[in-house]
Amino acid sequence: MKGPPQEHHSQYTLDERACRMICPIAAATVGVCLTAIGILRVVIAMRRANTLADDLLALDSVLFLIATLTSYFALRNGPAKRLHELERVADVTFIAAMSLMTVVALVLTYALAV
Repeated sequence: MKGPPQEHHSQYTLDERACRMICPIAAATVGVCLTAIGILRVVIAMRRANTLADDLLALDSVLFLIATLTSYFALRNGPAKRLHELERVADVTFIAAMSLMTVVALVLTYALAV
């Protein structure tokens, strides 16, 4: 008999694949944010100017960390309902962090051009 159990399993597999993609990408992006903060602080010190970008990058690294942790815990064995909830949180925070990173790029472009 093919029916709802297979569809549920297919959905579980799809969610698991999304979490397996988000986890390493978000974790690596935390490092990118921290590296960018360090480089930005050097540039700010040399130019004796301040920008909001490093504060936004710090917030961005927290969002990426949340996406990393929620996708990691979604991959752990547990009920499918928990998987879907954690996977949703990972998706939302990952997209929010990527959007914020785009805003940071715009702020940096403007701040360093002046």
